[in-house]
Amino acid sequence: MSSVTALADEFVDLLFETEPLSAVLLGVDTTRAGLGDVRESTEQEHRAALERLVQRATAIEPDGLGGQDRITRDVLISQASSRIAQLDTRLVEFTISDLFVAPAPGLLTLLPMVSVRDTEEGRAQLDRLSAIPAFLERHAERHRAGVAAGRTPVARLVRASIDHIDRYLAEPDNDPLSRQTAPDADFAALRDEVLRDVVRPAFAAYRDVLHDEILAHARPDDRPGLCHLPNGDAVYAALARVHTTTDRGPEDLHQTGLDCLARLADEYAEIGGRALGTTDLGEIFTRLRTDPDLRWKDADDLLDTARAAIVRAEREAPNWFGHIPPQPWVVEPVPAADAPGAPGAFYVQSPADGSRPGTYFANTHQVTERFRHTAEATAFHEVIPGHHFQISTALNLTDLPMLRRISDCNAYIEGWGLYTERLAVEMGLYSDDVALLGMLSMDSVRAGRLVVDTGLHALGWTRQQAIDFMERNTPMAMVEIVAEVDRYISYPGQALSYMVGRLEIQRLRAEAAAALGERFDVREFHDLVLGGGALPMTVLEGAVRDWVAARR
Repeated sequence: MSSVTALADEFVDLLFETEPLSAVLLGVDTTRAGLGDVRESTEQEHRAALERLVQRATAIEPDGLGGQDRITRDVLISQASSRIAQLDTRLVEFTISDLFVAPAPGLLTLLPMVSVRDTEEGRAQLDRLSAIPAFLERHAERHRAGVAAGRTPVARLVRASIDHIDRYLAEPDNDPLSRQTAPDADFAALRDEVLRDVVRPAFAAYRDVLHDEILAHARPDDRPGLCHLPNGDAVYAALARVHTTTDRGPEDLHQTGLDCLARLADEYAEIGGRALGTTDLGEIFTRLRTDPDLRWKDADDLLDTARAAIVRAEREAPNWFGHIPPQPWVVEPVPAADAPGAPGAFYVQSPADGSRPGTYFANTHQVTERFRHTAEATAFHEVIPGHHFQISTALNLTDLPMLRRISDCNAYIEGWGLYTERLAVEMGLYSDDVALLGMLSMDSVRAGRLVVDTGLHALGWTRQQAIDFMERNTPMAMVEIVAEVDRYISYPGQALSYMVGRLEIQRLRAEAAAALGERFDVREFHDLVLGGGALPMTVLEGAVRDWVAARR
């Protein structure tokens, strides 16, 4: 084992020590107990360990390494540095919402996905459930510390979190934490007892902290961005670097979003003329928002359309990729208790042990108010050839260190997902021009994210300003616009990753095609991009250029 691989493995061990549920959900260690510890003293110990890893990795001379070890070194430095930057933002103190990045919704989203197949896994799950009171109380302590330091959450999102917990507590007979198939009757009985006597009281106590201690100090809708917090500008700039793996600043990203929106107008006119008989952008947006034929009839209509699109993509994929991952996929509705605050769609990967398929969660909340024309682009993004394809490919890279198989580079992961929405045009996957308008709609959303995320967190926009901008510049339904904007407020910087990553992948492909001419093979390019795991944008650029140089 090389010294670089050993360091990468140390980083993964440290990651799993601090976030044990990650090891479980990835299928790497399904009996690992615990939920992690967000006490500041524990985080500072973790930070110091990360700094030592960065120093040791930086001390290794890259010129003396082989190609893959050099990439692993660069990924390790980037990932460990990003985790240090995230710890320094103190997000844990003020991240309170009904989105899964917040503590209570995160537990209710992730723990039901844990497989319990035998007694040992059952004991580990019972330990996790029993750890919930300490987990939530430590988050409550960090929230109190945030209030004392002026790092406060947003009132609307605190109320949304309270409402989410109230929905959970109101339905004990439909507890998502009891969804697993029990390996035996003893486990089921113990689990139900722990849920009744330990877990639900812990959620109730945390809910009371939010309501009685935090809500009164929370920020109003006209001050939702990080720029309104102490050192908020620096915090947001750091998160922009973390999520884009570039040094691009908020002003640059804001302008990029505006430029992308301007370029989309011509495409809307061309396709809108064919599909809707109009080239007027305002009229196209109005038709997309108001045409009753472009709404879902019911939840099954939405889910069946997504499944059919993914099947088409699965059949065509071998013409565009040399390596096809074997992991299965499923499409499921977002659980009803989580749906009001959840995004329109999201993907949860299959664990390495294959115990659960990759799952595309489609939000069927208020389904008749959601648009059907975006369904195909979203399915391609989330499943094939998007997230499911990319993440499953990474899990199969058993010749690479575990870090490379599970690395969390948002710009790469979300950039790839958005890239595949356009790739699906080349693959001939869209069923008609209306579906192509849906693809453009999703492009508008991702370009709008650059503008609105930076607007909220760097330029001081109000929540209503952000909603109004998205309404003017995207054809989204209002129910989705509101959920999107609240997501950007809850999860600062993450929304930047999509378009930044997509533009970088497109640029690298264009450069490679121009350099290689007839020797350029798109299947080989895609296998290269997917074959190294999720890479920071700068590292991916180096890998593509090395690949081009080797083929000249």
